Amino acid sequence: MTQSNPDQYEWLREIHGQDALEWVRARNAETEDWLVTDDYRALQQSLLEALQAPDRIPEVIKRGGHYYNFWRDAEHPKGLWRRTTWEAYLQDEPDWDILLDVDALAAAEGIDWVYAGVILLRPAEGDPYRRALVRLSPDGGDAVAVREYDVVTRAFVPSSEGGFNLPVAKTRVSWAGPDALYVATDFGPAADGTPSVTKSSYARTVRRVERGSTLAEAPEVFAVDQNHVLTAVHHDSTPGFERDIAVDAIDFHHWRTHVRAGDRWQPVAVPTDVSVAFHREWILFAPRTDAQIGDTEVPAGGLALAPAEAFLAGDAEVTVAFAPTANTALESYTFTRSALLITVLRDVASAVLVARPEDGWTTREVLSPASLESISVAAVDDEDPVAGEDLWLSTSGFLTPPTLQRARLDGDRLTEIVTAKRAPERFDPAGLRVEQHFARSADGTRVPYFQVGPSELTLDGANPTLMNGYGGFQVSLTPSYSPAVGRAWLTRTNDAGRTGVYVIANIRGGGEYGPAWHRAALRENRHRAYEDFAAIAADLAERGVCDREHLAATGRSNGGLLMGNMITGYGHLFGAISCGVPLLDMRHYTRLSAGHSWIAEYGDPDVPEDWAFVRGFSPQHRIAELDDDAVIPASLIWTATSDDRVGPVQARTMYAALTDRGFENVWYHEDLVGGHAGASDHEQAARMLTTSYAFLWRRVSGA
Repeated sequence: MTQSNPDQYEWLREIHGQDALEWVRARNAETEDWLVTDDYRALQQSLLEALQAPDRIPEVIKRGGHYYNFWRDAEHPKGLWRRTTWEAYLQDEPDWDILLDVDALAAAEGIDWVYAGVILLRPAEGDPYRRALVRLSPDGGDAVAVREYDVVTRAFVPSSEGGFNLPVAKTRVSWAGPDALYVATDFGPAADGTPSVTKSSYARTVRRVERGSTLAEAPEVFAVDQNHVLTAVHHDSTPGFERDIAVDAIDFHHWRTHVRAGDRWQPVAVPTDVSVAFHREWILFAPRTDAQIGDTEVPAGGLALAPAEAFLAGDAEVTVAFAPTANTALESYTFTRSALLITVLRDVASAVLVARPEDGWTTREVLSPASLESISVAAVDDEDPVAGEDLWLSTSGFLTPPTLQRARLDGDRLTEIVTAKRAPERFDPAGLRVEQHFARSADGTRVPYFQVGPSELTLDGANPTLMNGYGGFQVSLTPSYSPAVGRAWLTRTNDAGRTGVYVIANIRGGGEYGPAWHRAALRENRHRAYEDFAAIAADLAERGVCDREHLAATGRSNGGLLMGNMITGYGHLFGAISCGVPLLDMRHYTRLSAGHSWIAEYGDPDVPEDWAFVRGFSPQHRIAELDDDAVIPASLIWTATSDDRVGPVQARTMYAALTDRGFENVWYHEDLVGGHAGASDHEQAARMLTTSYAFLWRRVSGA
């Protein structure tokens, strides 16, 4: 085999270079010519049908007297921003008031806009919501235009009338008041040449932009070091608790939070690995490592509170509301008008606790759903005098479609429970069951995984099995309902009459057991995430679920890095790999797109001591270490040209390096739009999912 040099592919690093894009189109054609069959088209249509089904649950957020939603369907692939009333929402077919038709906007302006969110301006007391900042991406990437919109006139506010209109960039913005914004974006270099963006490609400075003024005229209000990740300033407009908050993201896991005190920014006096948040009169702390906050020791993964005004004045009366145990982790929290609701994971299944200040923030369990299911809890509107104790309850599982309920918190009980929406089944769960198993990793750690498949599973190693993993950035993979997995894998049958088995791997690097589970696979310990994944693959084989020829694996982004390491380090375990929007070239990742922001997660390859261990999990560089007779899994590497977070370069050069070494059965696909999500509308999402699932099924089903 020919040895490859990872630095020889400079021409592929020109993301929009003519030669590079011609190469992309040629690779796409090869993949599509081989993969797209009648079965592929039928699956794509089935997944599209599920993705744009009209009876999906329209998720809403309450603002004033309305419930706002963004919706895509077959007639509106780019989507509608709309709102309704509570009474109408309870109907099977609510009467929606259309605020913005993105398809019509894109057609009128000749720009392929992708909706990226809305920020509504809190009106004066007694007035209705009217003004909003609409975020629009031209290609599905992270860079967006921000434009002011009037929901009464159903029109953007013209710049000639003082309307805010920010150009496309990686912008973070907050209303600073009815006539001003806090804008963190690329303002161009300063007079001395200092850039206004960090090495991570995000904003380094924040300016306060008054209505009618330009970005260039706006004064700088906050700035951070160029080596830090980013900064942003947010105005908390909660009546009676208004405050300006600035964040200096030092790296991906360390922050410094500041609160404006007169004409200066007061730093919150806590260690930088403590996440800080404010809610009304409270300040909250969530440390990644054991932290001394005031006179209180707050454990890693815990949640603590203090009166904000007193704490900022130096009176550090801090109370721990949640302390994790060996098998529990903090997942999220929300406030009603009178109480704090904390969602925790217990061996990766959800439970909800309630705590109140008058009880010293002592927690009591208020909700524990069925085993191996997930629940999310969110306040409906804690400021509403009538609905202030109301909660959204959303439950789902691998075989249980989502249900959205609304309930009222009364003491430690949920009352007045109303089922607002219930999604129908998108695939037949008959004969399927969910199990949880634990594998032993190389260092003896017990690693959980979920297995979904036939309840009467023949344990002879011949079941088409798909593993999914991530293992990074303290992201937890929890039970959830996926029509795509159900239709493309769990209910699909091969020629031998076997249906698919689906596995979620809860490996280290994730947050399933809190920050310690994450830290266990950071930087020089990254190999533990890969050993965990491999241990689960081996456990599946030992239990007779599947052998190598019947085992596929998939992962995206950091999960794509996981897949790259499975290809180059654990190929003996897998028959097929789908590696999506991946990090793969760890020698250059800090110089590509937003890669510099992840140094705290992986290490800095420009520091020799770091490169010594980073090289060990750089798939691009592990290729050279493979023997000439090495066998790697059949591999599909896929990405998007418009991905401005990871970027397409690493996927391109990985494929080129593998094929230059002579490895066969490696395939490549790159969508020109879609951003890091890989898709910007349902049709593109269906195609992306079908490409991945069809490739894997074809390789490990025995078809």
